[in-house]
Amino acid sequence: MSNIYQNPLIQRYASEEMLSIFSPDRKFQTWRKLWITLAEAQKELGLPITQEQIDEMKAFEKNINYDRARAIEKETRHDVMSHVHAFGEQCPKAMPIIHLGATSAFVGGNTDVILFREALILVRNKLINVIHKLSQFAEESKDLPTLGFTHFQPAQLTTVGKRATLWNMDLVQDYYDIEYTIETLMLRGAKGTTGTQASYLNLFDNDHEKVKALDKLIAQKLDFEKTFPVTGQTYSRKLDSRVLNALSGIGQSLHKITNDLRLLQHLKEVEEPFEKKQIGSSAMAYKRNPMRSERIASLARYLMASNMNTAMTVSTQWFERTLDDSANRRISIPEAFLVADSILDIMNNIVSGFVVYPKVIYKHVMEELPFMATENIIMESVKKGGDRQELHEAIRVHSMAAAEQVKIHGQSNDLLSRIVKDPLFGLTQKDVDQLTDPKLFIGRSAEQVLEFNEEIVKPIVSKYSDVLGHEASLKV
Repeated sequence: MSNIYQNPLIQRYASEEMLSIFSPDRKFQTWRKLWITLAEAQKELGLPITQEQIDEMKAFEKNINYDRARAIEKETRHDVMSHVHAFGEQCPKAMPIIHLGATSAFVGGNTDVILFREALILVRNKLINVIHKLSQFAEESKDLPTLGFTHFQPAQLTTVGKRATLWNMDLVQDYYDIEYTIETLMLRGAKGTTGTQASYLNLFDNDHEKVKALDKLIAQKLDFEKTFPVTGQTYSRKLDSRVLNALSGIGQSLHKITNDLRLLQHLKEVEEPFEKKQIGSSAMAYKRNPMRSERIASLARYLMASNMNTAMTVSTQWFERTLDDSANRRISIPEAFLVADSILDIMNNIVSGFVVYPKVIYKHVMEELPFMATENIIMESVKKGGDRQELHEAIRVHSMAAAEQVKIHGQSNDLLSRIVKDPLFGLTQKDVDQLTDPKLFIGRSAEQVLEFNEEIVKPIVSKYSDVLGHEASLKV
């Protein structure tokens, strides 16, 4: 057991895949990949760089002498230059051309974008799995009537599946935002110290076309379509804000979904999975707390707050750059990805094991449905010769009496039996049962579920069918 603080995102929540993306080793290996890419592009465009130098760099791309880099950084107080020198000590022939014409932001900024893309793809893939599973659950329960709620007061009926589709609508919008962010990512490229490319222009003897070609060639080698057309020393921190806004959207959606699930679990209608040996309370052994949903809500709040860091950084940068972004970004951006990753895994786990209690749902429906069915009852009685105005008054009186039975005496809703006994309505028990079939009150709920899945979900899961089947294993 460690005697120093351990980040719970690492110890308890985030997946090994996401932790690997933002690991120091991945970052520094990407730095070396960028230095190699820069040298290859410069060689192809005519600078005096040999293949022997590039091969020497490639031999040590993943074999990083971390102890030496740490020792140099203690002296220089500069992380990038410490790794330049440590790499150079391993590659003495290539040492003169490592980081040629570049500034620290060349490796820092481009690495960020490369890792953002990897992390966003992982988030997207996990999000698609949740959308897919939720769509399956919605289809299975598309015509199971349930009370709709407005203001958490009983309203007209919907279905369990339609409500799940409402949740999925939010997640699909998050998918669109994540997908757009991935598609529009641009590398920082090779822009020089303040973004003017002056150092590269000097290297290429004032050949502007070669400087432009260098930028494009680096992007091409790293599988990016574009670089930022213009930058300061760093790429615009607006990108960080865009990325975290997209992640924040996932937090918003999952928080709303888990709020609903916690309320449904209180109603004993739908529950999240509860394992055989899981303990709900240290004192109250009977409890089945919605622990997973509560964890998502808790982490989601952290994620939603995280994008304020990037928003403030965008707004407070001075001219071509200041360094007051650096320490903040080292924490806020990776942690936002770790949280998004964590809550998607937890939601994947929940959706894989929803527990639905149809009899409880039906009981709740039938406690409220008599009031909702009164208009249908009046219309049927009018067809049998009744007077609409007299029937309306009788319904009002019976409804008030039934409400008193429920609220004051704690009895069940007896409105329907009162109507059957009242000769004014001329209805049998069979007539009333037919008029109060819950499925008469769900509108196009089932059709909306099927149409949404076919028109909206299917194109997404078909495009990324190769990522389906992800099962989340929770650490705790």
